[in-house]
Amino acid sequence: MTDNKNNIQDDEFRVIGRRPANPASTPSQAPKPDGKTGRRGVVGVVSLLIILAIGLLIYFNWPGGKKPQPDPGVFDPVPTQKDPAPEKVALGSPADSLRAPYAERIDTTINDVRLAIYIPHNAAPRLSVGAPDAQTRKAFLAFQAADIRADNRKILGAFVLKGKPLAWGLSKKGYCAIIDGKVTIGTAENSPLFEEATEKEGYFFRQYPLVDRGTLVESELKNKTMRKALCDRDGQVFVAVSQTDESMHDFAQALVDLGVDNAIYLVGSHSAFGWWRNEAGEIEYFSQDKHRASFRNESYIIWE
Repeated sequence: MTDNKNNIQDDEFRVIGRRPANPASTPSQAPKPDGKTGRRGVVGVVSLLIILAIGLLIYFNWPGGKKPQPDPGVFDPVPTQKDPAPEKVALGSPADSLRAPYAERIDTTINDVRLAIYIPHNAAPRLSVGAPDAQTRKAFLAFQAADIRADNRKILGAFVLKGKPLAWGLSKKGYCAIIDGKVTIGTAENSPLFEEATEKEGYFFRQYPLVDRGTLVESELKNKTMRKALCDRDGQVFVAVSQTDESMHDFAQALVDLGVDNAIYLVGSHSAFGWWRNEAGEIEYFSQDKHRASFRNESYIIWE
């Protein structure tokens, strides 16, 4: 083999190519990424995934954000939109201010409780003390109102008669105020209407609450007897009387289901005196014994 690079003999061959400058840097010996650089890449990917997960969590749970909804099943009940509560329609005959005063009776049954509803028309309410005379042509509706004490026979609870306070105290939380001809029924331990009644020559008395803003009020009375209630139903004031002996709970529940907003008890039982006069002027008494002796401090709510 000759030393001359340009002279190649018949039994020789030449390898054509560039010799690597550094034999140690062959592909099999190329430097590998070190371990620190690899761990940084993994940490970066994990951090990105965590940030993405937090973002999705905030998006779907933020108020107003879109929340994934489950797919409905074949047998799942389909949610329906609740119908709005029906508008209350006044009970009895339509209001007619040109008609003469009278009392109207409506009979209805609520939850197996038979009720007679007495509605005054074109008559002004007031309170009185002492048994009224039913034979006077002025009064169309009369019910006993506040109770009297068992020990001294005085009026039980706060009472105002035409601006004059006759009794004080909180024996029962229900109240009725009549001021400027308007009847207000409610439940409260203290009511500014007591003072307002004294200032404006109005009326005020206390009784057991039965319904407070559409909610039944439980009573401590557990016996059964004829029940009476002074009611306010969407601004219409009337008296409801049970036609059978009922507990306070069942009677109050019937009033709630009737749609009464506020109601207080009136002196009930079969012996409580009172009457109503229809359009023909005929009188019907609520008491089975209308000629019994009355107490001096009996109070009545009267429309005339």
